[in-house]
Amino acid sequence: MIPSAFPRVLRPVLPILLVSWGSVFFAAGIAGQTAGDGASRNRPERLEWFRDQGFGLFIHWSLDSQLGVVISHSLVGASDDFTTRFFTELPKTFNPRKFHPQDWAVLARLAGVKYVVFTTKHHSGFAMWDTATTEFGINHTPFRRDIFADVLAAFREQDIAPGIYFSPDDFHWLHANGVLVDRRRSEVAPANNPGLMALDKAQVRELLTRYGPISLIFLDGPPEGLREESWDLQPNIVVTRGAITTPEQNVPGVPLEGPWEACITMGTAWQYQPQNERYKTGGELISLLVETRAKGGNLLLNVGPKPDGELPIEQEERLREMALWMFVNGEAIYAVRPWVISNEQNIWFTKRKDEDTVYAVVKERWRRGEWKEIVLHSVHATDRTQVSLLGQNDRTLEYQENVDPKTTFRQESDGLHIRAMRTQRLQDNSQWPNPAVVKITGAKPALTPPRVKTGRASRDGSSVTLTANLSALGDTASVEVGFEYRSLKGLDLNERTGDWRRTPLQRMTGPGAFSAQVGGWAAGERYEFRAVAKHPVLTMYGEAKIVTLP
Repeated sequence: MIPSAFPRVLRPVLPILLVSWGSVFFAAGIAGQTAGDGASRNRPERLEWFRDQGFGLFIHWSLDSQLGVVISHSLVGASDDFTTRFFTELPKTFNPRKFHPQDWAVLARLAGVKYVVFTTKHHSGFAMWDTATTEFGINHTPFRRDIFADVLAAFREQDIAPGIYFSPDDFHWLHANGVLVDRRRSEVAPANNPGLMALDKAQVRELLTRYGPISLIFLDGPPEGLREESWDLQPNIVVTRGAITTPEQNVPGVPLEGPWEACITMGTAWQYQPQNERYKTGGELISLLVETRAKGGNLLLNVGPKPDGELPIEQEERLREMALWMFVNGEAIYAVRPWVISNEQNIWFTKRKDEDTVYAVVKERWRRGEWKEIVLHSVHATDRTQVSLLGQNDRTLEYQENVDPKTTFRQESDGLHIRAMRTQRLQDNSQWPNPAVVKITGAKPALTPPRVKTGRASRDGSSVTLTANLSALGDTASVEVGFEYRSLKGLDLNERTGDWRRTPLQRMTGPGAFSAQVGGWAAGERYEFRAVAKHPVLTMYGEAKIVTLP
């Protein structure tokens, strides 16, 4: 997933700041790439609307939630007996009597959610709406109600924009037509199965003609034919997966150009899974939202209702933790764009769209009543600048009559110095652990950073060659470039405990490629490396890449 940022004290005078460059190139290896053929008909004004929303709720729910099993994928490689019982027996027992989507929608609104994406049909082919196209659907269960219609009504009542998840794959159709159940093979694609394409188009037509305006559609499979059908039926619809970049279960290491959306689970599973599940903390989810917005994307955060229709308590608790944070700090999330850099160490930035207001999200422990002094090297104050903490009035600290908590700031040659106190009591013990947000109006960039892109790693005998590209120097005549690397031996996907080792730096006076050789990399062992560009004010980093070399 995404690296965790561990709280630590920010030193006001730090020679090298760890920052991420707001680059304009695409990161490699991202799931759910763009259409790639120039065929997108997403309207520019609708994409701008989409980028302004910032935070969406993904809902994965189908009849196999009764088993607490991975949604749909258990059918791949399943025996004939398993498959037959899946398609014939599970519909007979799917009866979510505690389904109250109004509760979901109110909680989502409190959490700051602006749009919802509901699984109308996952890969199994089970339809969660009242359809005439198949008998494998909600209208052939004891519940019978049109679940999708109820979800739409509840979320629209809370002014949350409606969206559809739709899978072009359909295991039920494949099985009924004698095609081996699978994904990612040309034999199972709708384009190679006219009957499946006809079914998909008929289902998309139902969904986009019977339920009023739909804001978004997420096509989780070959989008050809279906995205065009969607745009034909509703020209204002935004096709997300199938037309824009939608990284899955990760936030890219660098900002991406244009609109994009990271779809991420609260735990490890998309659908309700009562065992073998490990949930992220509320703080980790807030961190994911902040980092996604700092890099210009939207976060589509997934929940998986229980088979009876209720949200698991773990998911409700995390949404409520996000609700408190968003109630205070939502201004830093909506209608924002990336700042000139994503972050300075544990301080992450967003910028108000079309304004000179910058938000600095301080992702480190900050206790109520504690003064904190920070230096923002990328921000320069003007004669119109004001600085404040979102949510508080800067006038009083509860029960402390002799404390004046007013925020102050001064511009120095090394950056904007801010002294502030966190005063608002958000929990009884005054130990609210989540980030505070500093709002800076009338701000302008203090620098134009260099642009550096991490390249490849290859073995050359006993040494390894690392490559990268410096695409721009920024506002300086030269920069020093090099690499940092570390072993990931014995660590899981997200764990990072080893220190970075740096190669000798070389000076560059113009854009171009550069490389360095390192030794000691063991064959078959995982390593992480990134490019470095040392600007006179701060050090920029390219995307960190993980490699295993023979």
